[in-house]
Amino acid sequence: MRAPILALKDVRLADGPRMLFDGVDLGLEPRVRACLVGRNGAGKSTLMRIIAGQIDADSGERVVTPGTRISMVPQEPEIAGGTLLDYATGGGAPGHRAEAELQAFGLDPAKPAQGLSGGETRRAALARAFAEDPDVLLLDEPTNHLDILAIETLEQAIADCRAAMLIVSHDRAFLERVTGRCFWLEHRQVRRLDRGFSEFDGWVEKIEAQEAEEARRLDKQIEREQHWLARGVTARRARNEGRRRRLIAMRQAKAERLKEARGSLNMGLASSGVSGQRVVEAKGLAKAFGERVILKGFSTRILRGDRVAVVGPNGAGKTTLVKLLLGEIAPDTGEVKLGTNLSVSYIDQARAGLKEEMTVRDVLTPHGGDQVMVRGQPKHVNAYAKDFLFTDLQLRQPVKSLSGGERNRLLLAQALANPANVMVLDEPTNDLDMDTLDLLEDLLADYDGTLILVSHDRDFIDRLASSTIGLDGTGRAVETPGGWQDFIEQNPGFFGKPARAEPPKAAPAASRPAAQAPAKLSYKEQRRLAELDALIHDLPGKIATLEKALADPELYGRDPASFDRFTRALQAAQAQLSAAEEEWLALEERREALEAGR
Repeated sequence: MRAPILALKDVRLADGPRMLFDGVDLGLEPRVRACLVGRNGAGKSTLMRIIAGQIDADSGERVVTPGTRISMVPQEPEIAGGTLLDYATGGGAPGHRAEAELQAFGLDPAKPAQGLSGGETRRAALARAFAEDPDVLLLDEPTNHLDILAIETLEQAIADCRAAMLIVSHDRAFLERVTGRCFWLEHRQVRRLDRGFSEFDGWVEKIEAQEAEEARRLDKQIEREQHWLARGVTARRARNEGRRRRLIAMRQAKAERLKEARGSLNMGLASSGVSGQRVVEAKGLAKAFGERVILKGFSTRILRGDRVAVVGPNGAGKTTLVKLLLGEIAPDTGEVKLGTNLSVSYIDQARAGLKEEMTVRDVLTPHGGDQVMVRGQPKHVNAYAKDFLFTDLQLRQPVKSLSGGERNRLLLAQALANPANVMVLDEPTNDLDMDTLDLLEDLLADYDGTLILVSHDRDFIDRLASSTIGLDGTGRAVETPGGWQDFIEQNPGFFGKPARAEPPKAAPAASRPAAQAPAKLSYKEQRRLAELDALIHDLPGKIATLEKALADPELYGRDPASFDRFTRALQAAQAQLSAAEEEWLALEERREALEAGR
């Protein structure tokens, strides 16, 4: 293995009384592509700043090969200068290279650097970093505020870049495509996996199972030592002082383990009662703002329990479409009929409901008092805040002091307290760590209301959406059963090429002739449908057998290897069944649509 060009050795850093890092080791070799994963608040951004040399650790070493150029895109970039070209050359990048990178990310170099959208700010910061041609590139949540096409542009830029990279991101699909190593920041230290992110979850599960077994053994040892201590250590004080010290050390280890135990989110989501079967019916919608056309002739029907994703480039009109469907703004032509008994909860990507000077407590109890009405039942604000991993101290802190992930958690806490049978989530994944995302996915999967989701997170969409509406920015809108991958497979070329590979004045996608639609499923699709039928029939029996084996409370102690094997087999079978059901549903809906169109 090549020597690292940048490394941290035994790094320690305290944030007041709280230790953030306690002996962190981390190295980046030339051209390595690594991700840094950890929960919100673990200190990922702080560690990135230490690596970049922006702040110093309390102790330990930061070793950098002489002449190494380092560029960093922080979680919240600040754009300065007269134009974007001024900003992009501010770090020393040559003008021609900065101009090329800005254009590659779909930006006009002459555009003023003020008044940018979140997506434009992110793309400008990325363009500047790539233009600097660094040896080490640090990216902190680089996909935040980027649409899916811009993320694909970023993926191509990473593939073309020669720099070593360390990336902090919650976007699973993105990390699976670009990384070949994982660093896991947990319990103030960093563990390393020399494989891509697709292997990360299984690796973490194995580590956590080992730690759980070690904790169980420590508890048993403490019980034995406490029993011994109670039976006469005083009479043998000199001879057994070492044993007593070991017991004290074990107790301290357990106390530290309990102190470091990760909090668990306790989100809940309830419907406000059953809406009508028809939630939204839209016919022939058209909308334009001046010369900018958002929609032309779009129709859809959203039924109770549907999970509808809305995707497209930034500025294509995704939020406008949602507001049209909810009756918040009127179409230029066409009509929208809303169902009966609708109760809507809306989580806005702009976090407009959060005021900088408000405290966390103010947000959760806007009318004062110390109670939060949670789905119709009173709950003390401290207890409810803890469900979303906020401490009693944070209740008194202003919103402006919270991280991006904490602000999103606060918005979720605010929204989920109110029962609703229609939930609208506009970019809900920004800044959330993966544990929170997994929980949110489970929560929404079990939600018995209707979900409208605007997101750039491809994995999140694929796991949740029953249908996907794509907007291309020219007024075209198409709805396809399934998630993002289904949409791309069934609508090839709808969005054109990613911005990095597209000439500035390419003809819009709408000008290309549409492919002739097939009249029925292909032979391969028909065969796959039959295979899925067999899987869906057989897998539940296999899952039941594995669950029965794992229900044996003595299995782990008797045969840990079998427990581990059965657990992995159960998870694989459950995932296979879920994937098979989703694929079968998409193929079956496609078959019905083709037959109906004959």
